[in-house]
Amino acid sequence: VQVVESGGGLVQAGGSLRLSCTASGLTFWSHNMGWFRQAPGKEREGVSCINWGGGKDTYYIDHVKGRFTISRDNAKNTLYLQMNSLKPEDTAMYYCAADCYAARDTNSLVISTRSNDWGQGTQVTVSS
Repeated sequence: VQVVESGGGLVQAGGSLRLSCTASGLTFWSHNMGWFRQAPGKEREGVSCINWGGGKDTYYIDHVKGRFTISRDNAKNTLYLQMNSLKPEDTAMYYCAADCYAARDTNSLVISTRSNDWGQGTQVTVSS
């Protein structure tokens, strides 16, 4: 499985970016797909997950809910993340991965993946 992320950049707080992830080596439509991010000095965390097929079910961590929207185009083997109202704390390297899943922890939703296939990521930097 190969994934290639793109669309990152430098944006001011309150701005928007749209990330893309093109996947190959898998039957794209039949896999959940998700976005993950890793800020300097922090562990990688799941951000959002969309279910396989039509993507009717979507999941977001609390910190991005209402600001980020995940979507997929199965004809193009491409996953998207529309990020609005960006905050400096959204600054991170963003990655996509297949086979994500969501589980509720005591107080929050945690998004993880069963995949070990990662791309190079795309850097998102939000200035204050």
